[in-house]
Amino acid sequence: MVQTIQASELTLHEVKAKFGLQENKDASFFPEWQDNLPELTEAEKQILDQIKANFLYLSEYPMSEEVVKLVVISPLLSIAGFYSPPFRIRTENSIKIALEENSEEVRGRIDILVLQEQLWVLVIESKEAGFSLKEAIPQALSYMMAIPTPERPAFGLVTNGSEFRFLKLLTQALPQYGFSDLFTLQRRENDLYSIASILKRVADSIGH
Repeated sequence: MVQTIQASELTLHEVKAKFGLQENKDASFFPEWQDNLPELTEAEKQILDQIKANFLYLSEYPMSEEVVKLVVISPLLSIAGFYSPPFRIRTENSIKIALEENSEEVRGRIDILVLQEQLWVLVIESKEAGFSLKEAIPQALSYMMAIPTPERPAFGLVTNGSEFRFLKLLTQALPQYGFSDLFTLQRRENDLYSIASILKRVADSIGH
């Protein structure tokens, strides 16, 4: 009998054990968040400043996951070009991954899935503001393991609106993943500049 496991209930240790995942800390594994980042225009910076101001104001009140997606994620995806060809957007997309060795099945729902030519290329798992990203990372990695093109990397972004971290996953041969540094809106500088530039870089690398 197949046992169904919800991705949201898995710890990082359990995800690594079930999928044979290993963390790759070599800087050369995930250059997309560090190298050849595109410059932002002054108009884009002004928009990002407004996004930060909006979020910080709204975060003084209870903020749901839906508000985080509306106020922060949606405009970021627009600036990065994910609402234009060749990309498409799906929301609340169900995933199911069979683990035949253990007769288990991991299930869950991806918040936002960006597709390019039927390929899963970017997973965004947003958590309510105030929730730790530690809870979202194993869930996002589980979803990214469902990519149907193991020869290509999968990218992820986990956020609670205030903090952001990028993930990269390669599932060929030995599955490996890597993290970016942690970005936060609590700094004096606007980390949304870096986040938008990385999203643009990821869009460029997977859009060709």
